[in-house]
Amino acid sequence: MTNINQPAKQQFEHAFSGDSPDSKQIVELVTEALASKKGKDITVLDVSELTTLTDYFVVCHGTSDVQIKALADAVEEDLREKSGERVWKKEGLQGRAWVILDFVNIVVHIMSKEKREYYGIERMWNDAKVTHIAEEETE
Repeated sequence: MTNINQPAKQQFEHAFSGDSPDSKQIVELVTEALASKKGKDITVLDVSELTTLTDYFVVCHGTSDVQIKALADAVEEDLREKSGERVWKKEGLQGRAWVILDFVNIVVHIMSKEKREYYGIERMWNDAKVTHIAEEETE
């Protein structure tokens, strides 16, 4: 007989532990990782009052499929190293036109500019509190 008190997979390993950083700290780490790889138009949508699916969407776009992969890798590696958070689900790494990294309380959308304009996540969640992350000036 299966013991239902112990989950078969530790998929939400940090989601319910007291050691897990709060969502705002994770969002900050995500935006720093995206900025470090020159993610374009990084936008944070606070959807915590609009849905129970997640607290935040972080949206950005890359200029090529190689950059989109690099952005996704940077987010995943930085969060694992700096906070111990691991991605719960990830989709789109093969196509590299729209990569989704689901950290349970934060969902990161990294897309091509064309996909971003076409699907318009920011328009779909237009009631969310929006924060635009300023791009660093390069000399």
